[in-house]
Amino acid sequence: MKLWLKMNPRDTVAVALRPIAAGEQMIVDDHALTAVSDIPQGHKFALIRFAPGDMITKYGYPIGHATGAVEPGEWVHTHNIATNLAGEEEYEYKPELHPVTYPVRSLTFEGYRRTNGKVGIRNDLYIVPTVGCVNGIAEQILQEFKARHPDLGTFDNITILKHPYGCSQLGDDHRQTRSILLDAVNHPNVGGVLVFGLGCENNIVTEFRSMLGDYDEERVKFLVAQEVGDEIEAGLNLLEELYVTAQGDHREPVPVSELNVGLKCGGSDGFSGITANPLLGAFSDFLISQGGSTILTEVPEMFGAEKMLMARAQNQEVYHDIVSLINDFKQYFLSYGEPVYENPSPGNKAGGISTLEDKSLGCTQKAGSAPVVDVLQYGQKLRKKGLSLLQAPGNDLVASSALAASDCHLVLFTTGRGTPFGSFVPTVKIATNNELFAKKGHWMDFNAGPLLEQPISEILEQFITYIIEVASGRKTRNEHNEVRELAIFKTGVTL
Repeated sequence: MKLWLKMNPRDTVAVALRPIAAGEQMIVDDHALTAVSDIPQGHKFALIRFAPGDMITKYGYPIGHATGAVEPGEWVHTHNIATNLAGEEEYEYKPELHPVTYPVRSLTFEGYRRTNGKVGIRNDLYIVPTVGCVNGIAEQILQEFKARHPDLGTFDNITILKHPYGCSQLGDDHRQTRSILLDAVNHPNVGGVLVFGLGCENNIVTEFRSMLGDYDEERVKFLVAQEVGDEIEAGLNLLEELYVTAQGDHREPVPVSELNVGLKCGGSDGFSGITANPLLGAFSDFLISQGGSTILTEVPEMFGAEKMLMARAQNQEVYHDIVSLINDFKQYFLSYGEPVYENPSPGNKAGGISTLEDKSLGCTQKAGSAPVVDVLQYGQKLRKKGLSLLQAPGNDLVASSALAASDCHLVLFTTGRGTPFGSFVPTVKIATNNELFAKKGHWMDFNAGPLLEQPISEILEQFITYIIEVASGRKTRNEHNEVRELAIFKTGVTL
């Protein structure tokens, strides 16, 4: 196996593909190079001599500057590199669109056609608490319902979208909670929903119901615990009604152009920007070429790579929306007295990521090369075909929930460290390296590790086949493991 990988001809560092011991000899760019220190797998080493303040380049872009003298062959990490990021920046629209396109193919998946024209890849039953006070009662209702219907009938999954909110919230904080819950009720993967309230919360059921719009009354039922004698029996009766309604549901062939896919990474390592994230980028370009849609979020992990995304704005209006997306989130950090570069995480650093630019340039690989056609605010539904950006933080649970709420049918989640997490839609975990996939096969769905030795075209074909299988009903690990969660972006005061 090759010792190292250089991501771009302009790079001044390379990545160790396996642990390299001090004294090992390498040939890089036709020059002999000796490792002057041990270099962990996935970490960077210098290809040239750096003086203090010199820019260090990876992916063809600066990822920070040297904090001291660095010799060729020396390990480059947090001890000798620092971020260049500070606060807000001035930007200029300089379009640079070079999308990679793929031939259109007559590919379909087996999905559920909804009466409103949307398509789902699951026929799930949700219990959506309007307030966290009823989470425990919802769990009792669910357990009794499962005892009555152990095979779930036509439902693929039954999930309580538990959360601690819905009361003691004001302003945007309250609106964000309500928006995400409304989005979940209206998700195309849903075959039936029980909206379950207590009766005295801010997020009161009558107001929530009036904001749902034109919903299917046979598919969405409402229960207020304080208004009935036996809330468990009342809840069971409503679930039975939903169960009967769903009995006639069936899958039918649907063009892949109907797929909406969320792009997310978490627990990233030095291989994330080399294997799994570029695989998602290729898949995003492929799906968009077929007429489908992808959404990229994790705004703080665009910092340092945002100019690349701005250059891909479809027009000047979208460009200005991207600038606002970036600067508004930077201002969110600064308003709490926090630096915008407070990233990567300890796990990221252990895996070989040294600065936020290093992380962001690897993270945005997931978006491929397609033009950015739209920018969505937190809680907004997908509006246009193609690649959209979504306002949400980098936090795995919150960002994945935001992607799901925006009408993504599934979330593609790359990781080099591993995570058992799953959102309330199928969450495909893609390992960046072979070791993780072998160790945590009960968490992971797909292995991108072979990309270190195989062409991306081969792995992409396997991945396309797998995603169509998932869209047609094949369960992901998070579904098998019964790990389906909701997390809402908290802001402001709590009463």
